[in-house]
Amino acid sequence: MTGTTLLASLPMYDWPEVRDETLGLWAQIRDGARARGLALPDEITAPDWGAIDAYWRDPALVFSQTCWGPLGLGLIAHLLPLAQPDYSAFLGGRGPFYRSAVIARAETALDLGLTADVPVPDHPDAELPDGLLDGQRFGLNGRESLSGYLALEADLGADPLVLAEDVLDTGGHRGSVIAVAQGRADVAAVDCRSWDLARRVEVNAIGLRVVGWTAERPGLPYVTSRATDPQTADILRQHLFSMGCHPVAAGRDA
Repeated sequence: MTGTTLLASLPMYDWPEVRDETLGLWAQIRDGARARGLALPDEITAPDWGAIDAYWRDPALVFSQTCWGPLGLGLIAHLLPLAQPDYSAFLGGRGPFYRSAVIARAETALDLGLTADVPVPDHPDAELPDGLLDGQRFGLNGRESLSGYLALEADLGADPLVLAEDVLDTGGHRGSVIAVAQGRADVAAVDCRSWDLARRVEVNAIGLRVVGWTAERPGLPYVTSRATDPQTADILRQHLFSMGCHPVAAGRDA
């Protein structure tokens, strides 16, 4: 890709209130890779979410992060997973694995017989109340989202869009938190790192309850385009490992 302007981004948790943290993480990735002889862009850019599919497929994408949902639905042909970040710092995370917190307002939690947050299970399986979506409005952040939809579908053994009385498209995890808090949705699944961010910076998260947890699954991997040359990909991979990231699960990077 000589002469090509390389693209780099960290879009999945880049909330405005923690922009400095995102930029700090990029500096750590960029500068460490440069010390290994690899030239990366000075700055990350924010992709246009209205054209995100074309962005993910751009052969100039040298570094980014995405979800296993869209990867499993076809993006794996265009993106090479490099490594799994460590989620241990977040409630519901364990090494390369994460869960989604299933959130609701206090009155909905009481209807489910819950008077306190459901603790993170001490096993890798889901912990979900019976009748979770009966008569409820489900806040859907995206039909390709593993954490916001596909994981819950797998753990419930049925489509949440069918189980729920109604569905609201929220457009993202933060949108789901706000929709539940404002009463436009009753239940939503929010990945544990986004839930951590919401508890830190989103006032609408105050008072929401965790009524369940999805099962452990591999977290959002760091990726590069499959057009990236193998040496560059290997340098990125080795540097990410040196930062405490984990190898991609066998069979997932094919």
